[in-house]
Amino acid sequence: MRVPAILGALLLVAAAAAPLAADEREDAKNQVEFGIKVAQLGLWREALSHWERAAKLDPTYAPAYNNLAIGYEQQGEFEKARVAYEKALQLNPNNAYIKQNYELFKEINDRTNKPDGA
Repeated sequence: MRVPAILGALLLVAAAAAPLAADEREDAKNQVEFGIKVAQLGLWREALSHWERAAKLDPTYAPAYNNLAIGYEQQGEFEKARVAYEKALQLNPNNAYIKQNYELFKEINDRTNKPDGA
């Protein structure tokens, strides 16, 4: 008789986790949107803090990592940008916008960082 009670408790936990995950996604979206607004004002460090928070709230939210990558690029943190783009693509490999951003990043970054004479 303990199995049904344990199963019932697990289902209750799973049911409670679904709204929590939805809330985290909504909070992450809000953080990303606010980060975009402050980035448009040139407040890149503040934008980065909102996008980092979004990624922590919902580590599966690809737009958070895409925007983090853009912010890191803006700040000259190119290795962090590359990692963030790759994470965004891992999470959403078919997103044309993320692919385009990453390809442009690679083209510019690779050209800029080529050794002289290469």
